[in-house]
Amino acid sequence: MKKYFTLLALAACLHTLSYAQTIKTPPPSTPQTVRQDFGLSSIELSYSRPNVRGRKIFGDLVPFGKVWRTGANQATTLTFGDPVNIGGTTIPAGKYGLLTIPGADQWTVIITHQLDVTNPAAYKEDQDVVRIPVKPEQLPFSMETFTILFADVTANSCELQILWDNVFIHIPITTDIDTRVMTQIDDALNKDSRPYFTGALYYLDNGKDLNKALEWFDKAIAQNPNSFPVYYHKARCLAKLGKKQEAVSTAKKGIEMAQKANNADYVALNEKLIASLQ
Repeated sequence: MKKYFTLLALAACLHTLSYAQTIKTPPPSTPQTVRQDFGLSSIELSYSRPNVRGRKIFGDLVPFGKVWRTGANQATTLTFGDPVNIGGTTIPAGKYGLLTIPGADQWTVIITHQLDVTNPAAYKEDQDVVRIPVKPEQLPFSMETFTILFADVTANSCELQILWDNVFIHIPITTDIDTRVMTQIDDALNKDSRPYFTGALYYLDNGKDLNKALEWFDKAIAQNPNSFPVYYHKARCLAKLGKKQEAVSTAKKGIEMAQKANNADYVALNEKLIASLQ
């Protein structure tokens, strides 16, 4: 009889376990992966997001003066597709850990080779890539869920922002795209299939040699005489060079080409350019 009850208890236990294994509940600190296009590639951030839940955060739940994983659960990581510069240090493309040491008046942000730091004891200072001192700012509101995001994104700069409770810090990130783009342009324009329009547009929009850009716009028109975008941007280039009459004439040609292609947007762009030169 004792053996019989033992078998019944085991069966009940296994039955209960089988049900328990099918139950899925959300994690208390939800993980998030953020991918931001940046430079000629992207930055990917992976972290977990705890909530305040009525607790005192900085100086209590997150102690001052100790290494923090900058999130919950897993280690927080950043993957750079391009070399970037943070705190005056050039960081090669690759995957890195993001750690912080919060303080009442100053935080230290750490980019590290370590990808597995989830508690202060695991941290090794000799694996630091760069340390950046950052002054925390007070938010005019309370951020319930721990948040890391990318803001003020331009072609070659952005900010990594950290917000939780009433604290906000931001870390500038830059990348040198100009050297790489210029190298691509120089390389591409020495090949048989020459992207004159792309090179000219980059020169026009980034303060390069406008006369060289104008030369390339002409070569792009020779490659494709019906390309209405080329006429519009050539007119912009002429306007920047102070050649207003030529700019107007080119814009009118752009209108003609755009009308043939039934492209009202470029008709309007050329008309607006002409109006600005009157």
